[in-house]
Amino acid sequence: MFEKSLYDLIRGLRNHKGNEKAYIQNSLKECRAEIRGQDMDLKATALLKLVYLEMFGHDMSWASFHVLEVMSSPKYLQKRVGYLGAVQSFRPDTEVLMLATNLLKKDLTSTSPTTIALPIITLPHVITPSLALSVLSDLLPRLTHSHPAIRKKTIVTLYRLALVYPETLRPAWPKIKERLMDEGEHPSVMAAIVNVVCELGWRRPQDFLPLAPRLFELLVESGNNWMAIKLIKLFATLTPLEPRLARKLLPPLTNIIRMTPAMSLLYECINGIIQGGILDSSDDSVGSDEVATLCVSKLRGMIMLEGDPNLKYVALLAFNKIVVTHPSLVAQQEDVIMNCIDSADISIRLRALDLVVGMVSSDNLMSIVGRLMRQLRNARSAPIEDSNFRPSPIEPAADSDDEGLERALNAGEEEFKDIILPDDYKIGVIDRILEMCSGSNYANVGDFDWYIDVLIQLVRSAPVPSAVDVKAKNSSTVSTSEKIGIELRNVAVKVKAFRKQATRAAESILISTYIDTSTQLNSGSGALKPISWVVGEYASVLASPDGALTALLNITKASVPMEVLIVYLQAVPKIVARMTGDEQVAWTSERKTMITLLFARVIHALEPLAMHPELEVQERAMEFSELLKLAAEAASGQATSIEDEQQDAPLLLTQAIPSLFTGVELNSVAASAQRNVPMPSTLDLDKPINNNLSTLLRGADSLSLDEPEADDFEDYYHKPQTSLPSIVEPAANRLGVLSEDTMNSYQQGGEESYLDPDIVSRRRAERLERNKDDPFYILSSDISGRSTPLHNILQSNNGTDLDIDSIPIMQLELGKTTTMPSSPRKSKISNPRQRIQIAVDETLNSGTSSPRDDSENDAPQKQRSAKTKHSLLQVDSSHIGAFSLEEQDDDGVIDHDHQKKEEAEMAKAMKEVEKLRLEMQRANERIQAAQGVEGTVVKKKKAKPPEGEDSATVVKKKKKKKVAAIVEGDGSLGKYDGVVKTKKKKNAPVE
Repeated sequence: MFEKSLYDLIRGLRNHKGNEKAYIQNSLKECRAEIRGQDMDLKATALLKLVYLEMFGHDMSWASFHVLEVMSSPKYLQKRVGYLGAVQSFRPDTEVLMLATNLLKKDLTSTSPTTIALPIITLPHVITPSLALSVLSDLLPRLTHSHPAIRKKTIVTLYRLALVYPETLRPAWPKIKERLMDEGEHPSVMAAIVNVVCELGWRRPQDFLPLAPRLFELLVESGNNWMAIKLIKLFATLTPLEPRLARKLLPPLTNIIRMTPAMSLLYECINGIIQGGILDSSDDSVGSDEVATLCVSKLRGMIMLEGDPNLKYVALLAFNKIVVTHPSLVAQQEDVIMNCIDSADISIRLRALDLVVGMVSSDNLMSIVGRLMRQLRNARSAPIEDSNFRPSPIEPAADSDDEGLERALNAGEEEFKDIILPDDYKIGVIDRILEMCSGSNYANVGDFDWYIDVLIQLVRSAPVPSAVDVKAKNSSTVSTSEKIGIELRNVAVKVKAFRKQATRAAESILISTYIDTSTQLNSGSGALKPISWVVGEYASVLASPDGALTALLNITKASVPMEVLIVYLQAVPKIVARMTGDEQVAWTSERKTMITLLFARVIHALEPLAMHPELEVQERAMEFSELLKLAAEAASGQATSIEDEQQDAPLLLTQAIPSLFTGVELNSVAASAQRNVPMPSTLDLDKPINNNLSTLLRGADSLSLDEPEADDFEDYYHKPQTSLPSIVEPAANRLGVLSEDTMNSYQQGGEESYLDPDIVSRRRAERLERNKDDPFYILSSDISGRSTPLHNILQSNNGTDLDIDSIPIMQLELGKTTTMPSSPRKSKISNPRQRIQIAVDETLNSGTSSPRDDSENDAPQKQRSAKTKHSLLQVDSSHIGAFSLEEQDDDGVIDHDHQKKEEAEMAKAMKEVEKLRLEMQRANERIQAAQGVEGTVVKKKKAKPPEGEDSATVVKKKKKKKVAAIVEGDGSLGKYDGVVKTKKKKNAPVE
């Protein structure tokens, strides 16, 4: 009489703030006592309170039997509470679930729609394979129930049963299909059927192609946007299987795109057109270009809507799919796409970056790369503790009116204008810059001088990985800095016309690492590995070989990985050979002294590396040091030149050592070339080279490589020289500083906005030197106008002061002037693009590069796609993909009656096909007979009827028709006669 209701429980819980735990425990004790009573109303009330407390995390599985008792109540209100408790507490492993089977079957056969709905909505939460098998026979008749709500819930429940027990589809699918074909079905039921069909369709789309006409009718006639979205997704999976659907679907989809105000439906239509392959269709009647133009225009409008980042994101996703087939159309939307790169949302920036890579061309490459470079240079770096930074959502601080909301959103954009970019985003930007520039073997790069300067700037702007990131990454992973260095190496190898510029750029980076202590580059930077290779391989074009050698010898002392150190060691003797191997220089005492000191300095730097724990480093250091010792002995033993007698340099210096690094030029090799090399039959990769190798290397762990002590000799030879090129900003660059607005402008920002001052000054000096003799080149204001011919004449005659009165006045006689024949004005012809030869990657079979085999790279993607898609109901439904609606069941038991029926229908269909084929052949034979084809047989039979008028002639006419039919059905004339005789005997008694 004084028990608490659910409202009393909620009210009491709110009144006991700070002491909720004790109050809940007391309430649970009361519920335990109440639910064990005999009063069903009290049980239902206690169960309702337990359901409420269960949502706070308190277990109520102990009351499963009492839930079953309330479910069996004849009163609907109590029964509804019991089924609610079952949904909340029952699990597939609940023991009392076996006892609930008969109760569920009983309620499914009830006459009351409200009672039938209770087990139907409960079954999806508690279903098991055995329970599905038991209730299936009682659930199927509900598909024909008079109440549409029951039919709708039954269809959805059957799909849930099919996820657990696939054999449900055997008897259920024909009934679901019948409901789908019923044009008078209730819209809610039809929406449920479409939902189930779409969920099954993406698993086995070939089974649902026969339903395409009915589904098309629903797409055209239905005004339900939700149903249209589902149908469009289904047709996107059916169109690749039946290409003729594209032509049929295009008119309604384009009509929806033009007319619908719903952005969700608009996007799904565009996405369905893309996934259905309509845009890349080769059929001219489809009009893929017009459709692509319409889609691109609508997507542009979605991006330009302010304040909705979700629309921008999905529009960029669609653009990324359209750019594959229509890159020129997407490239026309460069302005709105580039604006998305500066969005406050990092996810929108990443999608825009992916899109920019696909729409880049030779015309917009420099502007796009400049925009990204300015973003890298102007953005602030995130601290280490904020490496996982995510921008907080924009909260509009305005009233409900639209103007205030737009003002608040714009204020939020200004707030994130100077956003802190995480290092992951910077790495993504750098990777995409390299991908855009190097794509299609540098087809879009027109100015390699500019590209080399961009690479130098990227080396300086690349984020330095922390020690934790370096340890976490795999040793085979290429860092961002190393990717930039590899790209500079590729330019030096492939573009021979700019090999000198690329090598000197690598030289400047290497020297700045040693000289400039403010730079973030160090000896362990990944970019120095390929850069050192370039400096050593093309040492003949170095501007300062001594400076490059000094930098290499200095960075070899630091603790660097073995893979990088061996590249440093390989570059040292190449530079030494370049400095000492010139045969044109006389062998004087000064040169002898310089070379001797050079060898001593290099040997002193290489000798400590001979005790390095890595065998590869030991081998290279010992080989090169011993070789240089021999060269030093040869140099010291060679007499110098005197006035009367000229001596040549030792051949070991001028010929022997340089010949070690000259010969066939090294070219880039295609990635697939190694796969084309056959493996020798005698090669056993599993056989160890030396069985005692581990024992021999075990003592290397105890060795320690001590740092060499500093002495005067080392300070003398390793001290930075003042003659080396310095990286100091010229004073001229500080005269005209651009404003902040110009720096951030997309159209007005030049190279100065994203390149360092030293790079800009060098490019300006090179440009002035290149164009100093060009009469059409307009120089800067400080140079232009001071050396014109008129200025020189006046200055030579009048001195520095200009006398206006001394300028002679000439009288013009207009009447005596003669007209000179005017020559036709030549139209200004734009300078053609410089043709630059770029070497292709070599492969084993031919000199051209073969398409890169990405089968290994695609393996992780295939593994990801092979993963099963988990349902929201946490049910493994992967087995439904292999379940055919027309095949036999899993036990291998075949329905013979059904199989015989199918065979009879197939035989009947074959007879009809054969009959139609014969009729077509008869018609074709008549046409050929009229044209005189095969006239020998036909003419004789046409000539016989006029000879007589008796009944025999009538029979002959009928024979003629049958012969024609038989001639059409067979290929040999002898068989015709035999068949005609047989037919003649059968037809004679009829007449």
